Amino acid sequence: MSVASKKLKTRMRIKARIRGKISGTAERPRLSVFRSNKQIYAQIVDDLSGKTLASASSRSIPEAEGVAKADQAKLVGTKIAEASKAAGVENVVFDRNGYLYHGRVKNLADAAREGGLKF
Repeated sequence: MSVASKKLKTRMRIKARIRGKISGTAERPRLSVFRSNKQIYAQIVDDLSGKTLASASSRSIPEAEGVAKADQAKLVGTKIAEASKAAGVENVVFDRNGYLYHGRVKNLADAAREGGLKF
């Protein structure tokens, strides 16, 4: 088994354990974070209705090009906070999606809190 597939299996196991405990509702939707090697994505999801209420990514922000990945995560955090306010969402449940709460995931969460999201 390669190292990459072992890391993915471990993350998927952690993700399943987390998703078994948390779920987004209409009153308190889920803020889900996905990070790839180059980009970072965030979306606010109401799991009961199966709808995405707001989303933001480093690909959709023009000023995120050519910026360090940690700074891209901060920009995405502020953008998702703005988008959630526009959708009328203030309280969310944070879903780190199996990633460690460290680095880019932490930067995105901190920026979203500064933007006004409560979790």
